This record gives sequence, structure tokens and C-alpha cells, in this order.
Amino acid sequence: MIKVIFSDMDGTLLDESGKLPAEFDEVAVELERRRVLFAPASGRQYYSLIESFPKYVNRFLFLAENGTTVCYKGERIYESLMEDAVVHEVLAAADGIPHCFSVFCGRAYGYILEKNCDAYFLKNLRKYYRRTMRTPRFSEVQDRAVKLSFFDDEGRAEERIYPKLKPFSDRLQVVLASKEWVDVTNKDASKGTAIAEMQRKFGVTPKECAAFGDYMNDAEMMQAVYYSYAMENAYPAVKKLARFSAPSNAAHGVMQTIETFMKEGLI
Repeated sequence: MIKVIFSDMDGTLLDESGKLPAEFDEVAVELERRRVLFAPASGRQYYSLIESFPKYVNRFLFLAENGTTVCYKGERIYESLMEDAVVHEVLAAADGIPHCFSVFCGRAYGYILEKNCDAYFLKNLRKYYRRTMRTPRFSEVQDRAVKLSFFDDEGRAEERIYPKLKPFSDRLQVVLASKEWVDVTNKDASKGTAIAEMQRKFGVTPKECAAFGDYMNDAEMMQAVYYSYAMENAYPAVKKLARFSAPSNAAHGVMQTIETFMKEGLI
């Protein structure tokens, strides 16, 4: 029986307009009635996630910032903090990449440079970060980073940002999160690592967990559970890692699959 369902947000649970499916509340109530824990697992900031689920702040398990921050009932129960020296090394390497905007993802805020307050970047940042702060230099930030994120305003992160940061892969986790974003975290940090920690904490096994994802920051998540689902619209490499496939996010594939779980007695 499935006891925990982990789901990515963008390109997975959310539709093409970035909204929750109309049937989400009905499904969420039924999951709760059946004592199944729902867990949004996203690259988004925790404060962005709870804004998306105001009714469920104390009812869902939240895996934020690609699993580097996990919160339950308003309490931070797991986090993976990056070392300051390597943080600034990566930020320096990204400085000067054309069309690249950097985000220092701290425990308290998402920090951006004052000089990089481009309107299009800020609009996209707002989707993922609700608590932000501008700084003249990242060296002035008095916070610890859980993640570094880099945005390409032309959707060419795979060819422009990723190759420049890939050399850090021997020490850090460098992942293509979407066409626009590249994320950098500790080497052992990922949604999959966070899920393994939660499985230990909540006493559930991989066979009692399901996960839905669409991009490379979901790769480890696909390997941490038995019921791993790649969306129809998923990045090809993610489809290869998943055991199963789900209809696209536009077709509300997560909801469709959960309803199938219910009909088949898996939850």
C-alpha cells in the first residue's frame, strides 16, 4: 500500500498555467481520509510552496529547494547547508555568463544582486521565491545557502549555464532543473536524499512511496521510490529512470494516476 506521495510542482502537478488542477482539493481530502501523506517536492522555496497550499500548511510534508529543506507542520526537520567558500566559488564562476541571473538561496531569503533586477527575471523569480532580498554583493549576505540557482532569460540554460558549472560536479550536485534554470547543491543533496531521510523518519519503505516528476532535478527521486512516475511531458532521461509513466501535467496526470491508485486499491 502507498503511504506517501511525493510530487514535483512545475511541469508535473501544476498545469500549463502554473495552477493546481481543479480537482486537487477533492483528491487531497480523500488522501487524508485514507491516511496517505502528500508531499510537494520542488525546487521552489518553502515559503512559495506554502503559499500554493495555504489550507495544507500543517497537513502536507514539504520538500523545498530540491530537497535541501524539509518542513512538516511548520517545523524544519531536515536541511543541507552548503559551505560558504564553495558557494562563493560557484557564484564567481557564474558571474559573466551571458543572460545568466544568480540566486543565493538562503535559509531565510532568496538573495539577488541589485544590478540584476531585470523585470523578466524578477517575474520568473516570483514563481519560485516569495521571500527575496536584494544585495549589492553576495559576499555581504549573512545567511547560509541551501542551494544556488541560475536563470537563463532566453531558456538556454542547458547550453550556456550548465557547461560552465558542470566542472563543479566532482564536489557538488549540478542539475538542469528546466530550460531556464540550473541548480547547485551539496553533492549528496537531492530530492531523493531527502525522501530517503523521510522514509527513515516516518518508518515507510520505498515500496510504500510514489513520486511524480518531469526534469533532471527529479532524477534521484525516481530512484528513491518504487512507484516512480515520469510525466508524458518529461525530459527523456527522466522517462528512462522512472518505472512508470503518467499523463502530462496539462492533462492533470498526477491526479489521474492517484485516482487510479484508489480504484486499484493501492491506497
